[in-house]
Amino acid sequence: MADLLRPVLPQDADDVVSLISINSVHPSPDTLTKLVKRLRALTLTLLPVEVDPASINDPTSRIITPRVISAYRAAAGDFIEALPYCLLRARAEFIWDANHNAADYGENRGRATACEVLARRIVHLAEPDRIRAIMSTRYQHRQIDGDESDMSSALEMAIDQHCTIFLSSSEAQEVVDALWTGDLIQINNKHNDIEYVPYDDTREHSFWGHFDPARLSVPRYQNIFRIAMWLLFLFVYSQAVREPLERLGDAHKFLDNWEIALYVLALSFIVEGMFCFYVLLRLVTWRVFSFWQVVAFVTDSLLLAAFILRIGGLLEEGDRETSLRLHSFQVLSCVSPFIWFVFDSFKLLTVFDGYKYVGTMQICVARMLKESGIFFALLSLLAIGFGQGLYALDAADGSAEPPSTIINVLVQALLQNPNYEKFAASPTGLLLFYLWNAVTVIVLLNVLISLFASAYSDIVDDAEAEYLAFFAGKTISMIRAPDSYVYPAPFNLVEVFLVAPFEFFPVIGLSDKHYAILNRYVMSFVFFIPLCFIALYESAFNRRKNSWMETWFRGIDEGEEDSPANRDPIVDDPNCPGLQISKVPFEELIKVFPNTEQSSEATILKEIVEVKKQMQVLLDKLENLPK
Repeated sequence: MADLLRPVLPQDADDVVSLISINSVHPSPDTLTKLVKRLRALTLTLLPVEVDPASINDPTSRIITPRVISAYRAAAGDFIEALPYCLLRARAEFIWDANHNAADYGENRGRATACEVLARRIVHLAEPDRIRAIMSTRYQHRQIDGDESDMSSALEMAIDQHCTIFLSSSEAQEVVDALWTGDLIQINNKHNDIEYVPYDDTREHSFWGHFDPARLSVPRYQNIFRIAMWLLFLFVYSQAVREPLERLGDAHKFLDNWEIALYVLALSFIVEGMFCFYVLLRLVTWRVFSFWQVVAFVTDSLLLAAFILRIGGLLEEGDRETSLRLHSFQVLSCVSPFIWFVFDSFKLLTVFDGYKYVGTMQICVARMLKESGIFFALLSLLAIGFGQGLYALDAADGSAEPPSTIINVLVQALLQNPNYEKFAASPTGLLLFYLWNAVTVIVLLNVLISLFASAYSDIVDDAEAEYLAFFAGKTISMIRAPDSYVYPAPFNLVEVFLVAPFEFFPVIGLSDKHYAILNRYVMSFVFFIPLCFIALYESAFNRRKNSWMETWFRGIDEGEEDSPANRDPIVDDPNCPGLQISKVPFEELIKVFPNTEQSSEATILKEIVEVKKQMQVLLDKLENLPK
């Protein structure tokens, strides 16, 4: 492969550029936009016609060859380390073109896949010590309207676009794992930009060196802490809604201890969700919001509605107070499916994310529920039409039942319990009701089944890549909203009411230095026990220091033991004097192996070129023979 790169890249100029620290090069948005346009022009030339994306992603693709990769690397000039970011940006533009130009959808989809595959291959060719910088350094480009885009890295852009090919690479997962475990931490500057630095470079390896409140922002520790708090929330909720008849008695006119704890925890989750929503929408993009954020928003809204009704009941008297209190507990009871659903799908399953089956199941559930949106959109339109028609027929005789009655009949029919006697007196109404049942049962439900089957097959066919992309998105979502001082719920209320005023209020406002000191002391006191466990774990069970323990539990990847000693082992066995394993050298053995890095077409073409060269040499000799 190195020989193939040299004709395109004379003097290995790209290798010289890769030795330059990426932090010393800050290309402007206009510069990167010019590079993106150049890459688009290259891709349009590379793929002028429609090509199957599967053939582009083939490891032995005849399209993405070593020479093509070297050409793209040369096209970046001195900005080769920004090349993956620009390729993913070009991919986003090709996807936009595909979605807005149906006639050229296949062509642009193939070009987008080519950009993603090239980004992955180029990162794979980078120096190992530069991979983290290439993946995590944030850039800007010039948008179509002339504004500068938000800061984003190649890794973040891949997550926003759900680039499973790029995110499933070992290089991307290495960076994701470093962010998940806290080996790579982010530092926020004054411009809301993020810089990633190795954590070992900032602390000494000791207990007090790792006793750092900033470690609460590490995704792994955030995940553990949130699971513990959610278990506590489920327990408190179960106690608050226990024995509802008792709750409606005179002894529970006022909030009891369980209700107070429930609404305090709910308030902390609502504040955390609103803050993340605001920061992500303002500083990142709406694409980071997923289905689980929607479920969490519905859950928070129901909890807030139950609290408002409960407080309203405390301020009223008589029947009005009883009615509001009843409605409050009814709304609170409706929260139960959502909080257990969120716990099962978003909290509990994350404990077993390391198992591909569990992770794939979680992705399938989320994808199916998203696909069901098409079904419910069609169902809503049909329900409005049939409901209006049945209500008009019912009102034709001068008396009409409430609209809720018609809605109830339609819903029961959808759930396989139709009431045909309801419209027996009206042949037209009965015909409409027959048509409603036929459309929903035969057409819409089969559409829903097809959507579910399609979503399941898409996930399962590429389960490994889908799971790795999901894990990368979950990791980045925990650290993407820049927050210098992380107070996980419910302790974020301490920050909101006791710490934050010292930052915003003009009279008691502190300088940045003193505000940081205040947060450090408060967080050290509030999270003393969790920080002790984190510091003990990191100082006593460091993976590098105790690698033998991890090897003992997980084993050794024997596929990586490709050393010269293993290729030509030397026998030092007193029981077998003079006998050897390496009677035939390793280099001789592999000469008969096929070249699996190239497609069969490329191999044939290469052999044809060699035959042409030999024929040309022979012809030259024949021409030089004396006549």
